Amino acid sequence: MADYEHLRVGRGDAVATVSLARPDARNALNAGLIGELARCMEELAEDGNVRVVVLTGEGDFFCAGADIGYMRDTANFSYEENLEDAHRLAAMFGAVDECPKPVVARIKGAAIGGGVGLVAAADVAMAEEGTVFAFSEVRLGISPATISPFVVRKIGHSQARALFLTGERFDAVRAREIGLVHEVASEEDLDAAVQKKVEGLLVGGPEALAATKALLRDLGDATPGEVTEITARRIAELRTGEEGQEGLGAFLEKRKPTWGDKL
Repeated sequence: MADYEHLRVGRGDAVATVSLARPDARNALNAGLIGELARCMEELAEDGNVRVVVLTGEGDFFCAGADIGYMRDTANFSYEENLEDAHRLAAMFGAVDECPKPVVARIKGAAIGGGVGLVAAADVAMAEEGTVFAFSEVRLGISPATISPFVVRKIGHSQARALFLTGERFDAVRAREIGLVHEVASEEDLDAAVQKKVEGLLVGGPEALAATKALLRDLGDATPGEVTEITARRIAELRTGEEGQEGLGAFLEKRKPTWGDKL
């Protein structure tokens, strides 16, 4: 895997931990970090030794949104330059969302703007008590446009409408109530809670996990008439595939499947 200036990537026991590594800037997004995170997630997607990705931030914050210098630069971009930049930002969120490996967000301190977009793009989100969230874009005269597909899918149109328009801050408990995060833990318990979630994900078959993520995306775009065919094909493919045969065989024979033995 390539070296990164704005990320730290650790590996161990089939898990890759990707840390936003701009702690002095509260891990705010700039052009370099955006490009590196997209590339990193694409590389991890192809890495057969990685089965779960943990996305977090170094220091006391997860991600405080866009970097001030980066925002100053975009303010001087032409329309065409801003369009290209927005496509690069969308590609970063898409790389997190479409990674075939489960992505667990470990969140502390603050997740603002694009930082909340990363939370929404992850599969499982674990937040520390006291974490602050906000969609602050309208207060800067802009819109949470790029993150909106991921956020609306995660928390629904009603909650997104209220929080996008007010730009108000909210805490981890409310984030859990609206479905943005799945669990809230104390500072002392956060790492243990994340580890427990990772261990649960590693029990699943790697191909089954990837296929399930793809299934959820396919269903989101499907018409009612397409749903039955999509789901029927997916289960038939998995049942007759090598991993499905191994998993069902292991269950019937009361043993661990081979992917569990590799841990």
